[in-house]
Amino acid sequence: MSGLLSVLLRLSLLLPWAAPVTFRHHRYDELVRTLYKVHNECPYITRVYSVGRSVKGRHLYVLEFSDYPGIHEPLEPEVKYVGNMHGNEVLGRELLLQLAEFLCEEFRNANPRILRLVQDTRIHIMPSMNPDGYEVAAAQGPEASGYLLGRNNANGVDLNRNFPDLNMYIYYNDKYGGPNHHLPLPDNWESQVEPETRAIIQWIQSFNFVLSANLHGGAVVANYPYDKSLEHRFRGYRRTANTPTPDDKLFQKLAKVYSYAHGWMHHGWNCGDYFPDGITNGASWYSLSKGMQDFNYLHTNCFEITLELSCDKFPRQEELPREWLGNREALIQFLEQVHQGIKGMVLDENNNYLPNAVISVSGINHDVTPGAHGDYFRLLLPGTYTVTATAPGCDPKTVSVVVGPGEPTRVDFQLTRSILKGTESPAQHREADSHQSKSSPG
Repeated sequence: MSGLLSVLLRLSLLLPWAAPVTFRHHRYDELVRTLYKVHNECPYITRVYSVGRSVKGRHLYVLEFSDYPGIHEPLEPEVKYVGNMHGNEVLGRELLLQLAEFLCEEFRNANPRILRLVQDTRIHIMPSMNPDGYEVAAAQGPEASGYLLGRNNANGVDLNRNFPDLNMYIYYNDKYGGPNHHLPLPDNWESQVEPETRAIIQWIQSFNFVLSANLHGGAVVANYPYDKSLEHRFRGYRRTANTPTPDDKLFQKLAKVYSYAHGWMHHGWNCGDYFPDGITNGASWYSLSKGMQDFNYLHTNCFEITLELSCDKFPRQEELPREWLGNREALIQFLEQVHQGIKGMVLDENNNYLPNAVISVSGINHDVTPGAHGDYFRLLLPGTYTVTATAPGCDPKTVSVVVGPGEPTRVDFQLTRSILKGTESPAQHREADSHQSKSSPG
């Protein structure tokens, strides 16, 4: 009897954690409860935090997964998912809530793949960037005839046309010379963007994100930068023209990883459109200005793509299980893509961090920088690369690196402080003169 009681007791303790995934649409209050429910079920590997508020004061919540929530572990990359940027495109919101429940449940079940992912990666999940717009769309429901109801925020602004336009600067710099990364923002940028956009910008400035995807609806395709075409800049209208980044091959690979892991995206024919391999360069589809994925690439170290996940922007509740099964593997595989290329520490000869260092890869005109802890991450396809680390006041260092298809190659840099002629102190001059007089022949 004691053995049976023991089994029953263990079962009773497990039952609350084994609650089935709920396939339904979540209004704002339900979304918040779901995030905290997951946190309560997996308190040691999750953290709920807010990056700011919407126009109407709703929090922009993020659920973090990590073996040390709230702490950046050096050499552990940061990755993010953002959903519901357009309030009426709701599938991404629901998929990210399902993903959060799935990661928690599988971690508790000791799934080796999920254990490794959570232990080696810091994952940030924002189910809704536009909670105000969602409430408008949800009030109408899937039967709404107004296709764009709830798309914009409460001020009527499309948040994916609201980021500072850095493309025009990079196109100019590509032609005439200038920075190829971390382009500065206009002095008055905060007054030009919406509260939600401002919160996102401050968020991505606070974390050294390496990889990201934002989830949309209305098509089924993985869209990669640039979103704004070169002709758009010159001609002032949405002219279709393939406009690749310096990391075009890498972005294509990232997009294909999601497309081919997805249940049907890779077929290409979806929603009356055809995209070979289920992927597209954003500008070759249609050009948009002030988008979020281009901004991530040009202002931070983050490589972001846009995932269009459903023909129907607001799918019926009964369609959610099929959509989850179609996207689950792709969502996990995309997170795993952050573990490729090279990574390492950039330090001086005294092992001090050099967060102002720059990592350059020969032949790819887009550099990255270390985070505040001195660690850097550079996503690269398999191959052999010439990599250079530079930092103000230090001698540069160049190495040849072989990148394989598996884990990232560890490449640390220890830079030596430069001693420039004419910068020595008087005491250093006297010491040098004394040394020279003793060592020179009489």
